[in-house]
Amino acid sequence: MLKTVRRAFQIEDIRKRIFYTFVMLIVVRLGSQLPTPGVDPTFIQEFFAQQTGDAFNFFEAFTGGSFTNFSVFALSITPYITSSIIMQLLTIAIPKLEEMQKEGEEGRKKIAAITRYVTVGLALIESTALAVGLGRQGLLENYNFVDCAIVVCTLTAGSAFLMWIGERITENGVGNGISIVLLINILSRLPQDFTTLYEQFIAGKKIAQAGLAALIILAVILAVVIFVVLLQSGERRIAVQYSKKVQGRKTYGGQSTHIPLRVNTAGVIPVIFASSLMQTPIVIAQFVGAGKGTGIGSQILAGLNSNNWCNPENPVYSIGLVVYILLTIFFAYFYTSITFNPLEIANNMKKSGGFIPGIRPGKPTVEYLQKILNYIIFIGACGLIIVQVIPYFFNGVFGANVSFGGTSLIIIVGVVLDTIKKIESQMLVRNYTGFLNNKGSNMSNSFLGY
Repeated sequence: MLKTVRRAFQIEDIRKRIFYTFVMLIVVRLGSQLPTPGVDPTFIQEFFAQQTGDAFNFFEAFTGGSFTNFSVFALSITPYITSSIIMQLLTIAIPKLEEMQKEGEEGRKKIAAITRYVTVGLALIESTALAVGLGRQGLLENYNFVDCAIVVCTLTAGSAFLMWIGERITENGVGNGISIVLLINILSRLPQDFTTLYEQFIAGKKIAQAGLAALIILAVILAVVIFVVLLQSGERRIAVQYSKKVQGRKTYGGQSTHIPLRVNTAGVIPVIFASSLMQTPIVIAQFVGAGKGTGIGSQILAGLNSNNWCNPENPVYSIGLVVYILLTIFFAYFYTSITFNPLEIANNMKKSGGFIPGIRPGKPTVEYLQKILNYIIFIGACGLIIVQVIPYFFNGVFGANVSFGGTSLIIIVGVVLDTIKKIESQMLVRNYTGFLNNKGSNMSNSFLGY
């Protein structure tokens, strides 16, 4: 990876792209520190200081602290992520959107435009809910229509501006811009989290005890990162053979290839769905001031709170962890089933004269692909669960309360690996271009008699 980065800086065009990405990320972090007009900073500090649960850890990690600071980027790119997921689901459910997707580049542009409109709509809804819900509790210095409108416009514009930055990075920078903005937000919280771990387990301890704690923390983090790398890069390759066709004097086909099925077929989506579903009741209860006391409702909310999982003093709350695991497995199967269609793949293979060795074309191929897919989905879901449960275990048993968890690590590793691959592909394209420009031009000149 370091060799790839070093070679990338030696190519002028890629070096400019990296610099452009760096400048845009500086803009993102500067905007994360700008306060929203009309907001009482004292209320923000007191409100989030009173939140003992993990309901806002999801937003804390994804927004890079912008949400708890209530800056102009408080919503960050979460509306865009939500709208992208919604559009991906609707593409399967609505035939017209499915036709757009199959139209090629023009269809994808139309879907991207619709996604932007949905993003702005979601940002308006979320910012309005925040301005009205928290405004009544003292968020705004003057709770009136004008101040609420200013907050709504500011947060919506901030989310739209971040979406624009992400698209510009994709076009003029390196990697996927939205993913990189999300990555920098998550990374911005790591120093604070490591400081928390240091103060909790290392500071004030004896040298031997502090050294052992530091080694354990580093070993756990390194092991989880390596596991995530293996999970993200692992794939099952299904061999495909194409039959030979003779047309005139030419022979077509006869090639051997494969269908790559990623072990983690659904990526981080099942974790995001499960976490959001578990945390939504807690967020609503905290906004309306409910869920306090010892009633059945409070007990249910405590079970949904991941800070109470794996706690030896209250093992009954770990039932929420079991529910979370089942939700992760369910969403892994659900999301993969709507994004990967074995029947369509089998039909395309049959039309192209392809077949899986030992498997007859048609229905047997569909059943074989579905069987392999079900097995891979379960393995990938188990991998996601392991990555997610490890932080919850250390949090419950040792009280290691940090904002980043398995979701953040999966996103970090996935985005870094994807960005490195895209940089390598850009360097490969430029090597081919250089070869054609130098060698090809000389050959053309020689044929022209120069």
